[in-house]
Amino acid sequence: MERLGVGIGWRPEIAEAVERMPGVDWVEIVSENVCPGHLPESLRRLRERGTTVVPHGVSLGLGGAERPDERRLKALAERAEALGSPLVSEHIAFVRAGGAPTGSPRLEAGHLLPVPRTRDALDVLCENVRIAQEALPVPLALENIAALLTWPDEELTEGQFLYELADRTGVRLLIDVANLHTNHVNRGEDPARALAELPLEAIAYVHVAGGFERDGVWHDSHAHPVPQPVLGILADLASRVSPPGVLLERDENFPEPAELERELGAIRKVVEPGRPPAVREPYEAVRAPGAADAHATGPARQRLALAQTALLSALVAGTPVPEGFDRARMGVQARALAAKRADVVAKVAPELPVLLGAGYRAAFLAYARTRPMSGGHRQDALDFVASLLRAGRPDDPAVRRALREWWLERSGPAPRSGGPAARVARAARKVLLRR
Repeated sequence: MERLGVGIGWRPEIAEAVERMPGVDWVEIVSENVCPGHLPESLRRLRERGTTVVPHGVSLGLGGAERPDERRLKALAERAEALGSPLVSEHIAFVRAGGAPTGSPRLEAGHLLPVPRTRDALDVLCENVRIAQEALPVPLALENIAALLTWPDEELTEGQFLYELADRTGVRLLIDVANLHTNHVNRGEDPARALAELPLEAIAYVHVAGGFERDGVWHDSHAHPVPQPVLGILADLASRVSPPGVLLERDENFPEPAELERELGAIRKVVEPGRPPAVREPYEAVRAPGAADAHATGPARQRLALAQTALLSALVAGTPVPEGFDRARMGVQARALAAKRADVVAKVAPELPVLLGAGYRAAFLAYARTRPMSGGHRQDALDFVASLLRAGRPDDPAVRRALREWWLERSGPAPRSGGPAARVARAARKVLLRR
């Protein structure tokens, strides 16, 4: 596995700072946030300097019941090729459910949700990983996620689940030590046990991030400094194996560059202390054809689809909480999903918080309680505005007119023009909005 060194998550808000930051060996980008044909100049300059760039996907949903979407796989592959990346990474999570397999509406979570650690889920995940591996031009690494809730009747620990996944597919692992800390606080899982059970030699790289605790629940915010317990887990990992790469994640509430540099220095001090890691047996990936589908996955996919749809529907559509789930934790997760949804919509449609001012967030959360997301966040923004307009809101006529214009500009197949056909289409949409 290629040695990556110590790196940081590249984000537009800190792009210039990252370019000037000493000791950054590599960067990771959110794959869905860049276009291969129009790479940001900052990334181009980093590549020209020889800095490795790794695309990190968030929308594949390899832990979902359906097979991976070919278009999303192609998009991830295109970004890896455009950036000359040595590998790509994704998550062990599901992000959507419902649809044809369940006879129910298709639902989008808008965020990463945990996969049940069951044999059914493992069989499906392994087959999905093999499909992804065949479609990608470079190796794939998968990340353990943070979870606010626990599936009932799980059959494997996190370490066992990840070990079998790597053993059966040969996929590399992206171990997020902040997520191990999150699962320790929220689910009572011992990070040391998880590390002891992992095939650590399968690690591609490691994530380190901060969060905060509220009412006994740890939130993996990526918007706070890295706490000492997370560095402690990183030290435990580094005592067992020398990770090829370690990366600092920060997605919001960006501090001054000097603070990020200090955090990178603290991470480097932990993983490069000058002591050799404990000796372990070499990890040999097993990728025998058909290993992941030794059992027919059709019935497993159906069972997993029903379970994931019931969970996601309870979280985003207000249906009853499935049996065995903690209702309080379900409420925390539902609120977290709605808040994340509001934040992302504010980023993809920054005009809306400006137009609605301080009332944006309350209005969006009220909308989200009754309107599950069925498409992407841009469609969610359009649906939100349409719901406001149908209800005759907001009260200020000037703001309503501005929102109507915003919606009309973006709801059609092409930008507005002055032609007769465009005027007819706009008039029709105005009529629909008045209904």
